[in-house]
Parts: sequence; C-alpha cells; structure tokens
Amino acid sequence: MEFIKQNININFVGKIWYALTLSWTLILLGIVCLVVKGGPHYSIDFKGGTLFQVRFEQSASAGDIRQVIKDMGIEAGSVQNFGDEGQKEYLINIQSKVENLEQFSDEFKAAMESKFGKDKFEIRRTEAVGPKVGKDLRQKALLAVALSCIGMLIYIWFRFEFRFGLGAILGLIHDVLITMGALSITNTPIDLSVVAALLTIVGYSVNDTIIVCDRIRENMPKMTRKPLREVINISVNQTLSRTILTVSTVFMATLALFIFGGGVIHDFAFTMLVGTITGTYSSIFVACPVVIFWEKFFANKTAGARR
Repeated sequence: MEFIKQNININFVGKIWYALTLSWTLILLGIVCLVVKGGPHYSIDFKGGTLFQVRFEQSASAGDIRQVIKDMGIEAGSVQNFGDEGQKEYLINIQSKVENLEQFSDEFKAAMESKFGKDKFEIRRTEAVGPKVGKDLRQKALLAVALSCIGMLIYIWFRFEFRFGLGAILGLIHDVLITMGALSITNTPIDLSVVAALLTIVGYSVNDTIIVCDRIRENMPKMTRKPLREVINISVNQTLSRTILTVSTVFMATLALFIFGGGVIHDFAFTMLVGTITGTYSSIFVACPVVIFWEKFFANKTAGARR
C-alpha cells in the first residue's frame, strides 16, 4: 500500500539547516528546563521514598494534602493529580526513609483522617523503595540506555558503514535529549515504564534509520554520477510512503493508550508519542545530514592530502 507516489521529489536535504535549527532550539530548551529544575524528575523507583495513591469522595485541595505532610514533620514531598477525575485522586510521594512501612502507613492514614475525616478517602496503593535500591535502579536504567545505543552503533557499523552508524547514534541521542526535555517541561516523573519507553524509542528510531540507510546504500551504486545529497534526497522520498504508514500506525495506537489507557500507562504513552515523532524526524533530518557532513569533510581532507 502506498499513499505517496514513488516519483515524488520533496527537497528534504535543502531543509537541513532549518531542521537543525529547530532541533538545537528544542534541545537547548529542554536542557535549560532540566537545569532550572535541578535535573530530571525521578519517581520513587529511582530516588527512593514512599508513594501513596489516594482517592477522595469529593474534590480535595493539593495544598491541604501538602499541609498534612508538613504537619507530620516531613519537608520533602510532592503531590500530583492522578487520573481523569479532577481533584479527586492524587499520587503523594514522600521522600523520607521509612523503617516500618506498615507503621508509617497507619500514621499517614491517621493524619489524613484528622484533616479530611474518616471514610472520606481511600488509600488505593502504597509503595516504598529504599534510597540504595533506587540509586541502583537508576544506574542500571542509564546503563541499559547507553548499552543499547552502543549496540546499535556496532550493528549499523558492520551492517552498513561507520558514517551511517554515527548518524544513527547521533539521531538516538537527539531523540533521547528532546524526549527528556519534554518530560522535564511537562514535569513527568521518570520511572521504570518511562525507561521502557525510552528503550522502545531507541529500537524504533534505529529501525526507521536502517530503512533509509539501506535505500541509500542500494542507490549509491546505481547513481554514481549524482552527488550524495541528491542520492540521499531520492532515497528518503522513495521510503517516504513506508515511513508515513509506520509512524501513523504507531502514533495512533500510542495516542489511544494516552487518551484511554488511564493514569497507570499515561507517562509511558506520552513518552512514546514524543519519541515516535522525534524518531521519524531524526531519521531524515539528523542521520542523513551526518552522512553528508562526513562525506564532505573526509572528501575535502582526502583531496587536500592528494594535492
């Protein structure tokens, strides 16, 4: 099935500088947001603490919940609206070391009852992660993302050429940076499900890049008289129909999860939505320019050496 004719000729290469300007703007915006907020917003999976999911019968104020935490003598804590019921359900993250979870849960419940009344709320979920466990999970998550990128680089290097592998890896870094910036701007906590989404993005982005690189490799021997920029432009246009079909399918499925999946899968779906867009974008406007710049740099260097 093809929605776009094969003889279409969109000048993607001619728009590289506009695309790179957009990419750098989004990356810098994300970095500034991360610096202002003191780094990524980790969930208790990675920083440790105690999490309560509380649902109220009637709307409750996040400020009143924070006051309850403060009255318990706990300064470090966050209250986040959860679900689609307005101000009726919250995730309460308390960043304090808890020796006895059951005892602490009883103390928290008693403090909430004194503020909101008995039987006016329901504690639906309670989780606790120690700081050492959280740090270990965070390190392993970062290692997993880094190793996946290195593995992709090695695969594409042997499968195609080093310049294609370098372009794919820079595309992955581009995708992860923009996604992390989007998570920081929207104050989305980074937990294990978000890391799973990031790893999925890595695979998706590389798959799309491989399709484009494979077509470039096939066309290069057939178009020896054409400059590399034109070969790349033709190759991207030839794979455009497949790219649109793939990204549309993934995007619609992920959008359905984002809208109807509920609060539990909301952060995963949001990360996937951002990653799907950036992964498709980077395959054209990040990976391909790297191949062009590599060819230009080394071609000039080789020509200079021969002189």
